[in-house]
Amino acid sequence: MKNFTCDQLVSRIGKLLNESHANLAIAESCTGGWVAQQITAVSGSSNWFDRGFVTYSNISKTEMLGVSEQTLSEFGAVSEQTVHAMAQGVLLNSHADWSLSVSGVAGPGGGTNKNPVGTVWFAWAGKEGFLRSESCYFAGDREAVREQAVKHALSGLLTCLDE
Repeated sequence: MKNFTCDQLVSRIGKLLNESHANLAIAESCTGGWVAQQITAVSGSSNWFDRGFVTYSNISKTEMLGVSEQTLSEFGAVSEQTVHAMAQGVLLNSHADWSLSVSGVAGPGGGTNKNPVGTVWFAWAGKEGFLRSESCYFAGDREAVREQAVKHALSGLLTCLDE
C-alpha cells in the first residue's frame, strides 16, 4: 500500500466503508487537518466520512476528545496512550464506526530524546472494541514528516479495514 497515492487509499477506504455501511471520524494533531483534506478531496466521501477533530493543543484534546490531563502529563501528547485516548474519544464524540488519530513532532523544533523530530504515533479504533497503534519515525523537513504521516494514517486504516 506504500505505492498507492492518497486518492487511491481514500477510494479503497471509502469502498470498504460503504460496503459495510460504516463511517469514519478522525482526530489530528501534527497533521493539522491534512488527513481530512485528503478524505474530502475524493468525491463521494460524504457518504462515509462523519467528521474530523483538529486537536493541536493539549486542552483541545481534553475538551473535545476527553483525553485525561493525567494521560497528557504522564505520557505526553506524542504517545501511544494519548493516541489511544484520542481514537476512543473520537468514537464517543461522533457517529463513527471507525476512527483514526495522529499525534507527532513534525519539527523543526519540539523534539526530545524520547520523541525526536519525525516521531509520529497513530491509532485506529472500531466501535466493536478494535484498537491498534504504532509509532513511526519519518525523515525530512516539517512538510515531509506531515505528508508521510498522512499517507501512513490512511494506509494503516486501510489495513485495519481489510482484516
